[in-house]
Amino acid sequence: QVQLAESGGGLVQAGGSLRLACAASGRTLRYYAMGWFRQAPGKERELVAAITSGGSTNYADSVKGRFTISRNSAQNTVYLQMNSLKPEDTAVYYCAASSKVVVTTTHADYWGRGTQVTVSS
Repeated sequence: QVQLAESGGGLVQAGGSLRLACAASGRTLRYYAMGWFRQAPGKERELVAAITSGGSTNYADSVKGRFTISRNSAQNTVYLQMNSLKPEDTAVYYCAASSKVVVTTTHADYWGRGTQVTVSS
């Protein structure tokens, strides 16, 4: 069983930066695809960024060039560096892990509880 715990959320002004972390316990994340998702009030959960076990990444068009996903297998942690934040980035951000090649909202074995990110204008 894997437990995921997100941290690093908070309140930031537009244009600012935050770094989210997702720490895993119970099992190594080394062989899992990992992803960051977000859900704003009244909206569906959406993929923000994902990284495969081999290190390949993909991003939502809305965050390309601003967000970077990375993983540290030694620390069993996945990060999301968020720069140039916009008010529309406001959401609860979730970390997820999948034993399949990719992680999506419907293909995830484990989810964290989320961390709130609020970007003020």
